[in-house]
Amino acid sequence: MKLEVIRFSHGSDSTSGLLFVIEDGVREFLCYTLEDEYRDTKLYGETRIPNGTYRISLRNEGGYHARYAKRFKAIHKGMLHITNVPNFEYILIHCGNTDEHTAGCLLLGDTQTNNMVQKDGFVGQSTSAYKRVYPRIAEMVERFGSIEITYKNI
Repeated sequence: MKLEVIRFSHGSDSTSGLLFVIEDGVREFLCYTLEDEYRDTKLYGETRIPNGTYRISLRNEGGYHARYAKRFKAIHKGMLHITNVPNFEYILIHCGNTDEHTAGCLLLGDTQTNNMVQKDGFVGQSTSAYKRVYPRIAEMVERFGSIEITYKNI
């Protein structure tokens, strides 16, 4: 199993995308995504991660882990942590609605507003998307130790 983020639109403050799972050569849509904007030079908390392929592992420490262990106690196994991103640390996959809710992390949602209309971009129904997508990814990470996620622009 691999994950793929297809970035299809970026505005002055946000990047809109689609999250897919690829299993046995078949690509399946999981949900919409939102990230910070593209920048030539990284600015902490205001820059999306570069295109590339990274590993996802489970992170079992930190503030998000403690909050999500309480908030999603029936499903939480650790934060989905995107690792080995040059010049970035603690990149997670989590809930949120606008670019103000991320510092380079990937936000999930079941609805999306055009980021050319809304400056900060927007994904809605983030909690429902997370509850649906998280268990599947976490199970695969537990089974294999880590899995790959590829970010690319179209």
